[in-house]
Amino acid sequence: MIIAEAALEMIPKSLWRFPSIIKQSKSRGKQPGDMLLDRSYHHFEMLKMEDHTKRGRPDLIHFALLEVTSTPLFMQNHLNVCIHTYDDKVIFLGKSVRLPKSYFRFEGLMEHLFKDSKIVSNDQCLLEILNMNFKELLNKIKASYVIGLSRCGLSSSIASIVNELKNKDRPVLVVGGFPHGHFSENISGCFKKTYSINNQGLASNVVIARIIYEYEKMMEK
Repeated sequence: MIIAEAALEMIPKSLWRFPSIIKQSKSRGKQPGDMLLDRSYHHFEMLKMEDHTKRGRPDLIHFALLEVTSTPLFMQNHLNVCIHTYDDKVIFLGKSVRLPKSYFRFEGLMEHLFKDSKIVSNDQCLLEILNMNFKELLNKIKASYVIGLSRCGLSSSIASIVNELKNKDRPVLVVGGFPHGHFSENISGCFKKTYSINNQGLASNVVIARIIYEYEKMMEK
């Protein structure tokens, strides 16, 4: 599973000189470029940024990752998960990694990861981030069949999608990691098929929960 164009990034250099960001930087004892972009704090500063409605929501990624890493499918190593970010970085999750349930601890963990590139514990790499665009990611994981989930896709049941995926050798399911809008063309152009499981926009964690539950039911049969 890939969470694509995730709204998870550090504060870009174009915003570093805003007084509010300088103030926040001093209060946290960190450089502006070492802090996550977060619309909760940086709404007005973000308004002139490109695609600002798709960015600055690390809380959504936190919810999505808690959902996926808490499932038997992931904990039993039947599912690999990557996060492709808006600014073309890719986070790889280690086997059975457990993430903090507190958002503030998650925020600190992500800031640490973006700065140091890896999170290692007991000689095991728990998280790693690399500069990599979406196509490069698909090549690295040797994706054979890529399905994207989007409100703009062909209407389908979750059961049908899962059934289609299970017959492929190295299938990949792509879920959006942004609060508003749609996949950019360079992402959607990589999909073999695009499906919609609801005519309304659903949060990433909800989509992930429904897909994984259906997949787990299929494995029990």
